Amino acid sequence: MEDDPIKIPIDGVLDLHTFSPGEVKDLVPEYIEECLRRGITDLRIIHGKGTGTLKAIVQGLLKKDPRVASFKDAASGSGGWGATEVHLRNS
Repeated sequence: MEDDPIKIPIDGVLDLHTFSPGEVKDLVPEYIEECLRRGITDLRIIHGKGTGTLKAIVQGLLKKDPRVASFKDAASGSGGWGATEVHLRNS
């Protein structure tokens, strides 16, 4: 029996706390695509601080994605190194 897809809001903030690292590899590019469809070009991806594994996966995906203009650790009031701020290229 297949699980129903998880519905997440497309508002420029993606919280990965409930997802496994394996799910993130597909989720992040799909989320970027949907944000671009909706005209959202500034994102915040919350990966948590933990061991840094999820952050490394996220930032590795962002480095390879041609739709990403830039990314950086979030400001201290927006999650610090537990989140990544992303700016997408306008199509």
